[in-house]
Formats: sequence, structure tokens, C-alpha cells
Amino acid sequence: MFIEVHAIQNFAPANLNRDDTNNPKDCQFGGVRRARISSQCIKRAIRTSPIFAETTGVDVGTRTRWLVDLLRQRLVDAGKLAEEATEVLTAFVPKFASKLDRNSERTAVLLYLSHTEVDSIVQALLDNWQNLPGEADKLAKTLVKAHKGQTSAPDIALFGRMLAEKPELGLDAACQVAHAISTHRVTMEMDFFTAVDDLSPEDTAGAGMMGFTGFDSACFYRYARIDWGQLLKNLNDNADLARRTVEGFLRAAVAAVPSGKQTSFAANNPPSLLLAVVRQDGMGWSLANAFERPVRPRRDSGLVAPSVEVLDAYWGRLCQVYGTDTLVCTAALALDPDLPLESLKAAQVENLEAWVKAVTEGLPA
Repeated sequence: MFIEVHAIQNFAPANLNRDDTNNPKDCQFGGVRRARISSQCIKRAIRTSPIFAETTGVDVGTRTRWLVDLLRQRLVDAGKLAEEATEVLTAFVPKFASKLDRNSERTAVLLYLSHTEVDSIVQALLDNWQNLPGEADKLAKTLVKAHKGQTSAPDIALFGRMLAEKPELGLDAACQVAHAISTHRVTMEMDFFTAVDDLSPEDTAGAGMMGFTGFDSACFYRYARIDWGQLLKNLNDNADLARRTVEGFLRAAVAAVPSGKQTSFAANNPPSLLLAVVRQDGMGWSLANAFERPVRPRRDSGLVAPSVEVLDAYWGRLCQVYGTDTLVCTAALALDPDLPLESLKAAQVENLEAWVKAVTEGLPA
């Protein structure tokens, strides 16, 4: 069982996801330059969206290199001396997850842990305090075994985690997220800006600061796929939490917008088309190749309507060629009622609530 989410989302001028030169990320696709938003950026926007935690009812996990500091504070709050806690954690953390840097304050890599996992670590340390740091290795192995192959955090269950030093704590991601790409050719533009010094003397001409920033404007195609079976496994077969996780992902995927330079551009543009599919097995259908030939704006049409039309036609061809036997449900939501849907017309729903409901009702009871 898989849940696939597709979106057409048009953004006003923005720099939502920057590369190492501070310019909007891009890529080559179909022989032309496209605007791009990385999957990492999209996943972070989803997991940190307030609606995700509100819908799942569970706090998202914590990704950090400051595990020693986090655990030390919890141990001090429980009545332990900071010096003793530091000695214990310096021995325990490298055995449990990752070696420490030269100052023994940060782990060598980012760790991704749920609040429940942190709580269980703290409690285990307190319960075995009289044997630490001598038996740190033994305790670490016990905790690794207890946490192996599962998590209580919906975002970790969706996006997985990888620890090269402790592969036992690794978790296969239940969700694949594609890089969002523009449906059309894009050329980056530059904004030259100046700032005025409010206290500059009257006889001093010129700006107090000058600079420039890159930006673009693009209509993006977005795609993600959730493996329901893997999600259940990651959440220790908690079907109720898995359903809430899917719902939280759907709502957050719609509401979450990358935060890059939003104070400068305020590109808060909701998706123009949402398509969700629940399928019983079968291969995944990314619709990115609908835009392998870049969309061109038509007279008085812009880029959204042509992009939706191309996606709709490509979906129809996929259904015709590969069949629809594996499809459990299909739900399409168009922001503009005049968007040209033919193949997806029968799958249209009226609003976001109906779209989310169609997906969640298509999941196993």
C-alpha cells in the first residue's frame, strides 16, 4: 500500500532554497535550466510545520549534535551533579550513538531522536547510575537493542535516519520526497538593493550599504510517496498513529512553504493543484516526465493552467498504458475551478478536507 502526493505550486519571485553561492537552487531537466527546491528543504518545512505535530498529536523528533548537553541538563534536573553527569555521558554517548569531538561536547554527526527515546535514555541512566560510567558500554547496547527498528516520532518514521557508527539505530525512511522542479525553463534574476543610514550626515551622499541577491519565479511540480507498510513497521505497528502521520503529512505538505528569504519576498503561495493517490502495490508514478518538454505560457494563460493540462494528460496516458487495477482511490483538488482537468475530472473533490478524507479512508482499517 502506497500513498502518492503530487502538486502544482506557483511561487511569486523568491529565493526559497539557496545553494552555496546564495542563489536559488536549479538543475538541468529536459535539456533546459529549471528552478529547484531540494527534497531536504521540503522535508524540513513539512516536519517543522505546526500543523504536522498538531495533527499527529506527537512532538517531532530532535536532530542535534548537542546530545551530551541535552542529557546533562535532564540529569542535573533529576538531582545529579553536572561534573558526574559529564563523566558518565562522555563514556556513554560514544558507545550508544557517536564519538564526540575533541571537547567532548558535541557528537561527530547529527543525531535524530524522538522525545520518548530521550526520556528512556535519561531514565535508564538514572536507574543504573551506581554502575556508571563503568558499565556504560553494557547499558548502551541494551538501549540500542530496545530502540532498534522503531520510533515513536512520526517525522523520524517518515524520513528515516542513518548512523554509520551505529547502523542498528538506522531506520529506513517510509517516505520518498522528490526535488521540486519548475515545469518550465527558468532564468535567474538579480535584485540590486541599497540600505539608507538613518543617522548619516546631510552632506554625505550615497547608501549606507549596497548588495544584490538572486531570485526567480517558477511554477513547481512536487512529488512524494509514502510506503504504508514501512510506516507501520517504523511506528511499531501503531496503526492509529500511522494514519495520523499520513494525515499530518498531507496537511503539512500543503501548508508548509520553505522559509528561505521569506522576509524579503513573502512568497506564501498555496498549491494550485493537489493530486493524491492510494495504490495497492505496483510501481510508483512520478509525473515529472509530463514536463520533460518544458511548458510554455500561452496568451492570457500564464504557466499554471498549461502545467495542469500537461499533468492531467500525462496521468491519462499512464492509466491507459499501465492500467488502474492497483489504484484504490484518486483525489484531485483544483484551486481554480477553470483549470483544464479531463482525465482527473471524475476524481475532483471540493475542498482540502474532502481531499484529506479521501486519502485516509482509502487506507486499511
